[in-house]
Amino acid sequence: MSRIAKAPVPLPQGVSAAVTETSVTVKGAKGALTLALTPGVSVVQADKRLEVKYSDPGAARTHAGSTRAHLANMVHGVTKGYEKKLELVGVGFRAQVQGKVLNLTLGFSHPVNFPIPEGITIETPSQTEIVVKGADCQKVGQVSAEIREIRPPEPYKGKGVRYANEQISLKEGKKK
Repeated sequence: MSRIAKAPVPLPQGVSAAVTETSVTVKGAKGALTLALTPGVSVVQADKRLEVKYSDPGAARTHAGSTRAHLANMVHGVTKGYEKKLELVGVGFRAQVQGKVLNLTLGFSHPVNFPIPEGITIETPSQTEIVVKGADCQKVGQVSAEIREIRPPEPYKGKGVRYANEQISLKEGKKK
């Protein structure tokens, strides 16, 4: 068995799990998340922890470790949540939230309106910072990547949308 899958996932105070044959639902202070189980993989709830089991040593064995990692991410998400920070680098680049839309001014001839998906909250502490928060780790990362994709950092001056603390290797300009 996978060494990762052998470790049980503890359920902290205030977190509950509902286990069925095909899915696991974890509920906590930040919301509820559901994971669909692959055939051959099952989850057993004992005391205040979740244990991953698999039936056949073939394909189900390869999914057991991933299932355990997803469950651990779900428990962390409904208790503490996830967040990613983005920075806008460039003259006149601004961001602001208006209702369920993130308005971006990124040097294009038009402003870009990014609709905020369900289950995600976006904050703008300043005009050049964006904080994406949510309970689902995958969804937070996907929304952050979609925002960054609108104007990724260019390689000569580094202008664009980048993750906080992301290192951009700049190219040397044209030589005479």
